[in-house]
Amino acid sequence: MSTTWDPQQYAKFSDHRSRPFGDLMARVGATAPRLVVDLGCGNGPLTLSLAERWPDARVVGVDHSHQMLDAARSLDTETRVEWVESDVAQWDPATLGAAPDVIVTNATLQWVPGHLDLLTQWAAALAPGGWLAMQVPGNLDAPSHALMRAVASDHPDADLLRPALDRLQVEQPSVYVELLGSVGLDVDGWETTYQHVLDPEARQANPVLEWVRGTGLRPVLDALTDQTRRDAFLADYDARLRAAYPRTPIGVIFPFRRIFLVAHRLGD
Repeated sequence: MSTTWDPQQYAKFSDHRSRPFGDLMARVGATAPRLVVDLGCGNGPLTLSLAERWPDARVVGVDHSHQMLDAARSLDTETRVEWVESDVAQWDPATLGAAPDVIVTNATLQWVPGHLDLLTQWAAALAPGGWLAMQVPGNLDAPSHALMRAVASDHPDADLLRPALDRLQVEQPSVYVELLGSVGLDVDGWETTYQHVLDPEARQANPVLEWVRGTGLRPVLDALTDQTRRDAFLADYDARLRAAYPRTPIGVIFPFRRIFLVAHRLGD
């Protein structure tokens, strides 16, 4: 199932969305990598930060969304990054022509069924001394997603929506730690629950709804092609989100759990 992405919608909370990437990359100890790959690079600014961190590296950004890649290329005014349109599930490291020193995948693998096999493939592709860094949301049981599933189950198009909602899959941190450790990598795994304060200026009617419009809600919106039924879904979901995430004097507090793994292949 293909998902249509909206770079402008995704960028509405760019400050909050970029923080986990910074926390992830702070644990990557590569000093002078020759080849850096960002799998699921999205709209580009975080990939460009890799080029700034390692100015002598060849940097490749891979994403399946031409909308996101168009936005990325527009930001890359110095053509610093090689932007590649490909589904990460089908992407072959051999196309690089060299072993990568750093592979990064940020908030992407939750969309990829069977991604444990991909991780072992990418780990095997690393150069000696290489690093594999990943971050995925760990909030699929949070109200933002649980309520989405509940509204879908009550909707006339419940059968149509089920595949869109079942697509998101994430393992527990220990599963990733064991997997990457078992293939010979030194693994650092952790989780963090961010307490995002959204829309402190009260400019948005429902900032949590605006957040998920840019991510987890996209497949649902794509599936609901009938505008009346889409509006009915959004009205029900909007009301339930407002109750689950009430506005406070400082804004809407949105807890968000994320899972991090940084794995290092020790050099020969």
